[in-house]
Amino acid sequence: MVGGGDSALEEATFLTKYASKVTVVHRRDQLRASKIMQDRAFKNPKIDFVWDTVVDEIYDLPAKTVKGVKLRNLKSNEITDFKCDGIFVAIGHVPNTQIFKGLLEMDANGYIITHDGTKTSVPGVFAAGDVQDHVYRQAISAAGTGCMAGMDAERYLEQQGH
Repeated sequence: MVGGGDSALEEATFLTKYASKVTVVHRRDQLRASKIMQDRAFKNPKIDFVWDTVVDEIYDLPAKTVKGVKLRNLKSNEITDFKCDGIFVAIGHVPNTQIFKGLLEMDANGYIITHDGTKTSVPGVFAAGDVQDHVYRQAISAAGTGCMAGMDAERYLEQQGH
């Protein structure tokens, strides 16, 4: 698992259900994840950490398989080969909301802020899914808020006499 935030640790913890060992590779010497996620990961005997390190290469992509990775320590510049059967990347989530910048109210990370369901700061504009959900970011919750936005839009149009 590549990353050090909540998403990376949540996925690493989930993967321990299926893998005998999960290694979290992080470019810093500290995680950005919440304390509760860090505690959960540190206590899990199936999770190891490789600090101050990035993945430079994945073996063997031309064969459409993963046999390992080339790791580079950012402090020593030392390169090591690390055998693994899979790689998962969770190095941040940026919502695709740039088109609405300056038009809709957003938080500091670019997520559209919704009020009272799926209503945005502009009447008649509704937001759903990963553009407004910075917590769950799952297909099932996106589908649910999509349904909510559709219903909210329908009510709005009825109130406008359409």
